[in-house]
Amino acid sequence: MRERLLAAEKIKAIEWRDGALHLLDQRLLPLREHWVACHSAAEVAQAIRDMLVRGAPAIGISAAYGVVLGARQRAAAGEDWQATVSADFELLAASRPTAVNLFWALNRMRERLTRMAGEGALAALEAEAVAIHLSDREANLTMAQLGVELIRKHDASKQTFLTHCNTGALATGGFGTALGVLRAAHLDGLVECVHADETRPWLQGSRLTAWELAGEGIPVSLNADAAAAHLMKTRNVAWVIVGADRITANGDVANKIGTYNLAVIAMHHGVRFMVVAPSSTIDMNLASGDDIPIEERAGHELLEAGGQRIAAEVEAFNPVFDVTPADLIDAIVTERGVVERPDAKKMAELMNRRRLH
Repeated sequence: MRERLLAAEKIKAIEWRDGALHLLDQRLLPLREHWVACHSAAEVAQAIRDMLVRGAPAIGISAAYGVVLGARQRAAAGEDWQATVSADFELLAASRPTAVNLFWALNRMRERLTRMAGEGALAALEAEAVAIHLSDREANLTMAQLGVELIRKHDASKQTFLTHCNTGALATGGFGTALGVLRAAHLDGLVECVHADETRPWLQGSRLTAWELAGEGIPVSLNADAAAAHLMKTRNVAWVIVGADRITANGDVANKIGTYNLAVIAMHHGVRFMVVAPSSTIDMNLASGDDIPIEERAGHELLEAGGQRIAAEVEAFNPVFDVTPADLIDAIVTERGVVERPDAKKMAELMNRRRLH
């Protein structure tokens, strides 16, 4: 399976080359493919805030490269960069509050910084960022294989799936989390159709997920978010498969707004619910989803389309994420292994394991 996935690779959204971080501007997809080069930590932080790059793993990878750019810029200015780069860490950490991969990557870069000194310090910092990027790619491959094994365990025939937001190559350093599982399932002949929620208000499902799947010849059908219950009732959906931006110690999952709705509906209709995320998404410092900071964005994202107001003159409530309780989740798939019916004990056992590959 690993070799088949590697052979099928078509899309990437992050490139580190020529001394800069190059990001595929996801705000313009699918109408235009445009790459933006970031040369400083400030530019990376702005790209994250503006959702030029999005998806928890991709945000963490970008932040790691942002630290490198900040350190290089300070060194070139003659600063004691190892003493002053902390300002870049703070700037990047403030870019998005919910996705824990951001803080995980920054902590890993900070730990690397404390262990190095001398002329090779900048090179070592860059090597750490590259390692974070490559490890996410490998984690994607492992999760894809584990997810397919879980699907096959329940049913080895062609099936219908539902997914929410974008969790593919555009959101990660590799093949995707939930979308990586769906890619692998397609290669294994298990996909009848993937139903993709449009994912309001940024329409990641319409613009990104549908674009990725259609480009690879995977049968995909787009639907309004509000059609999910009807789909589960009438289209024989076997699995809802989603990603995560933060998973707490008890197995609660923060993901794109609307995920909680899907889990409740799936439970009612007897549809299995799978969360796919690297272990860097798991925050064992938070006991439950009640402790997760939920980002709220400006109301104009709901009130406008293409800069044109389409709503009445009212206020808007625009949370970006919601929290799905662990008792609504059938399985959490990570590169360390699979946790079925997650709880605090099982999550602790998972985090004590080594990565499988």
